[in-house]
Amino acid sequence: MRKDFGAKAILFPMPVLIIGTYNEDGTPNAMNAAWGGIADDTKISICLSPSHKTVANLKNKKAFTVQVADVKHLAACDYVGIASGNKTADKFAKAGFHATKSSKVDAPLIDELPFALECEVISYDDATCRLLGEIVNVTADESVLTDGKIDIAKLNPLVFNPVAHTYHTIGAAVGNAFSDGKILM
Repeated sequence: MRKDFGAKAILFPMPVLIIGTYNEDGTPNAMNAAWGGIADDTKISICLSPSHKTVANLKNKKAFTVQVADVKHLAACDYVGIASGNKTADKFAKAGFHATKSSKVDAPLIDELPFALECEVISYDDATCRLLGEIVNVTADESVLTDGKIDIAKLNPLVFNPVAHTYHTIGAAVGNAFSDGKILM
């Protein structure tokens, strides 16, 4: 028997996204966001409250980066989600993060996080909190590559459980997409 939970923001897995922007003074800023995902071939959609410093920054710069949080940097990634950029000016540095300016957009890449999307702002709606971005580049450190491809096991990304408010990892591969279902054809 199924149990109804009503309309809630629950979906599994939810990636833990670290959004990078530059403050007005040029210092890097980062925040943790879980409500986001691919919206089209080269688009990403993320729900961000307009009260975030990150939102003011991306409206100003028209650019942002999306890093995937990893297990190795769990505490730092959680910290940038619970510390407010409106109240803690140096939270990027306090997290132990270092920035390299993206060569594609006016936003920082976080050196410690090996996978990122470099994005331009398409739109942001204060009423719906929806950010829509154009992915102009995907970048990955060689440490998370196998045979020139991004290796999810090496990346070891965090996923968020919105019910229990816990972080998890992704397990081993259990099948082959676009292939295993062919036995039913």
